[in-house]
Amino acid sequence: MVDALLPHAEAGLPIIGLESSCLLTLRDEYKALGLGDGVDLLSDQALLLEEFLARESAAGRLQIAWSPSDELAPKVLVHGHCHQKAVGAMKSTRKLLKQIPGLRFEIIEASCCGMAGSFGFEAEHEEMAREMAEQALLPAIQVQPEAEVVANGFSCRHQIRQTAQRDSIHLAQLSRSRLAERS
Repeated sequence: MVDALLPHAEAGLPIIGLESSCLLTLRDEYKALGLGDGVDLLSDQALLLEEFLARESAAGRLQIAWSPSDELAPKVLVHGHCHQKAVGAMKSTRKLLKQIPGLRFEIIEASCCGMAGSFGFEAEHEEMAREMAEQALLPAIQVQPEAEVVANGFSCRHQIRQTAQRDSIHLAQLSRSRLAERS
């Protein structure tokens, strides 16, 4: 992966990812593993989509045309991926969500959803994964059945579907749905 992405990082291009665990691996684990000289540059160029959008908006290099405020739109509950929380990347999520006119959102104060990547998919860990979700994530979702749920992690979305019987979407999907119509 380093060999494939390094030429792009060397060209000054951002390496943008959607799945927190995958993208943040480039910034953290690859450096810790000592995977070569280019890892530091690659790490510096690796950004989650929301980090890129928030950074470019704040710098005035990107103007996002959001749709007008929809006061009747449901509240949005946001579950941050463990990797996002661990590296402070939820700040960019908040910054991006605050740009959307009239969006009412709440960050769910929960630890891991319980899946921990493939851990919760394994039969012997299913009960423990559910118990983790029941600590904070599920109660927050269940108390607001009308709310739209955003979760960037694939395993987080799977856990929400399995345990809360609710669909959730990625922040990229929410953002796309709130863009102004172009004629």
